[in-house]
Amino acid sequence: NMAEMRFDGRVAVITGAGRGLGAAYARLLAARGAKVVVNDPGVSMSGDGNDVGPAQQIVTEIEAAGGQAVANTDSVATPDGASAMVDTALSTFGSVDIVIHNAGIVRRALLKDLSLEDFDSVLDVHLRGGFYVVRAAFPHMCQSGYGRIVLTGSINGLYGSSNVVNYSMAKAGLMGLSNVAALEGEE
Repeated sequence: NMAEMRFDGRVAVITGAGRGLGAAYARLLAARGAKVVVNDPGVSMSGDGNDVGPAQQIVTEIEAAGGQAVANTDSVATPDGASAMVDTALSTFGSVDIVIHNAGIVRRALLKDLSLEDFDSVLDVHLRGGFYVVRAAFPHMCQSGYGRIVLTGSINGLYGSSNVVNYSMAKAGLMGLSNVAALEGEE
């Protein structure tokens, strides 16, 4: 029963948790007992700028509600950033049990017009970011014998959508990552 699922003693790293769905996941898991690393560099929807505000605001809300959380502003788009998130979980709360990769940016253009920079930047956050954070957390999960990985998908990954070939390709790729993590993590 979803209403009774608890995550007491579990530690969750949630990317893109400063706003929107990521913030909702962070609030929910914290309310169900998880300790949460609220990762969000505070960039715009297109991936520009950065600001500790959004991540810290969610941490403040979680703590006010009696939960435990810590803000992290590293970028999931680099292996070092993803490792730093997992290190934050380990150094602050002692483990990493759950990864929710929800971070995302949008750069719209038609397939024939999309710049290579906008192609790469979207794949860096969504697809490579998913790989980097799962790769950083996975050995710890295997060692402890527990791991839950959620990679936020999209119908665009299955069927595509005009003006977002980069996003659609990234979301399709995350399905492959999810399947392999499930197979290799089963042991």
